[in-house]
Amino acid sequence: MSTTMLGIKNCDTIKKARKWLENENIDFSFHDYRVDGINEEMIRTFISELGLDAVINKRGTTYRQLSDEQKQSLNDDTAIALFIASPAMIKRPLLIHNDQYFLGFKPAQYQEIFS
Repeated sequence: MSTTMLGIKNCDTIKKARKWLENENIDFSFHDYRVDGINEEMIRTFISELGLDAVINKRGTTYRQLSDEQKQSLNDDTAIALFIASPAMIKRPLLIHNDQYFLGFKPAQYQEIFS
């Protein structure tokens, strides 16, 4: 059983999710996009597993600063360059547990994943 959390370490939601996993004594590795990197293959996997609309963080300032034209022309291919340049545009945390992909953090959701 393997668990990997991906995101940005200073994100408040990441901090909450990491604390939850630690409190539950769940062994996991953490992949920080800014430190450990992100590439096209990873992003294509995220999009194929979860869908572009789910993966993109529309509540973040990076997305909100995009022009209307950029937002309207977003597709799997155009999003890849944006995600590599600005990994904060990827919804966080992204959790991979037993080869299944999950987005976001809610204690009840994690309880269900790890029960």
